[in-house]
Amino acid sequence: MAQFLPILALMVLAGLFAGISFAASRILNPPRPTPAKIAPYECGIVDQTDPPQRFPVRFFLIAMIFIVFDIEIIFFFPFALTVEELGGFGVISIAIFTLAVFESFIFLISKGALDWGPAKQVRRSKAMTDSGRTAQTTVRAVGLEGREAA
Repeated sequence: MAQFLPILALMVLAGLFAGISFAASRILNPPRPTPAKIAPYECGIVDQTDPPQRFPVRFFLIAMIFIVFDIEIIFFFPFALTVEELGGFGVISIAIFTLAVFESFIFLISKGALDWGPAKQVRRSKAMTDSGRTAQTTVRAVGLEGREAA
C-alpha cells in the first residue's frame, strides 16, 4: 500500500489545484454574458446571413458510408498481421466479409448515394397523373363504420 501513497497524494493535489483554479476563476471574473459574447465568432467576420436550418440528408449518408468503409479497413489490419496463423479459415472469413461490404457498396452506387450532381427528375407514371385519381377515389376512410355523418 505504501508504494501507491505518492500516486494518491498526486491525485489529491491535482484535484485540489483544479478546484481552487475553478473557484478563483469564478470569484475573480464572474460570468457576464452580453450579446457580443454569446454570438458565434469566426475569423473576426460578422455573419451577414443566417446559418442554414438543416444539413441535407445526403451529408449524413456520405458520412455513414465513410464510417462503414473505415471500419472495414480497421478489420483488415489485424487480419494482415495474423494471416499466416489463421490459415484457410481466416482467408475465407475475410473474403466473406469483403464480399458483404463490397455488395453493399455496389448497392449504394446503384441507388445513387455517391452522385454529387443535381437531383434526377423522377418520371411520373400514367397512374400518378391520371385525371380520374382524386382524394375521394384513392384515400380510403378507415374506422368510420358505424359513426354518424357530421
